[in-house]
Amino acid sequence: MTTTYADLPRLMARMTGAEKHGPAATSTLDALWVLYDRVLRGAPGDPGRDRFLLSKGHGPMAYYAVLAAKGLLPEEWLDGFGGYDSPLGHHPDRVLIPAAEIGSGSLGHGLPLAVGTALGLRAQGNHAAVWTLIGDAEFDEGSNHEALAYAGALGLDRLHTIVIDNSSASHGWSGGIAARFAAHGWSTATVDGHDHEALHAAYTTPHAGRPHAVIAQVEPKN
Repeated sequence: MTTTYADLPRLMARMTGAEKHGPAATSTLDALWVLYDRVLRGAPGDPGRDRFLLSKGHGPMAYYAVLAAKGLLPEEWLDGFGGYDSPLGHHPDRVLIPAAEIGSGSLGHGLPLAVGTALGLRAQGNHAAVWTLIGDAEFDEGSNHEALAYAGALGLDRLHTIVIDNSSASHGWSGGIAARFAAHGWSTATVDGHDHEALHAAYTTPHAGRPHAVIAQVEPKN
């Protein structure tokens, strides 16, 4: 059976455990779907696979639903979401979920890990793409600013960052989040975070010699 975007609400509805980050899940659903459905290449365990590192690990229901839709975890796992014996916790665990590249949930660590992954792959001559998805509030952590500056200076052009912007960051910058990346040599695109065609176009924008950041704007967090 072919699973489509229309199946995602059904899959998310199977996760009935106590969830304290519902908006964090729904805000990422479209960005994750377009990435997994149309952009990422390779299977878990394949050395040449594209890597996706979920930094925004709070409210992972959308992530689990997309993985299930793509056959990367069994649908029946969704029913036990958040349970003591379930591999699907309130933060993804790479030891328990074969498709997960990192355990996530702590703010500010995904982009630095993605930078290290991209640098390591480049040193090995491996041209796989590296993607990470972060929330705008993660820019309250200094580690992200250091990581984006380092990536820009090195020209890590296989590195891609998706920023879900729901206006929840404590700090802001003149010109917005994209300007923060551009100041350090990144290619950037700012789009509607629910527009699939706009997301795909932004994901696939050429950016030779530079890392690329896609700012996905969604409704403000209440």
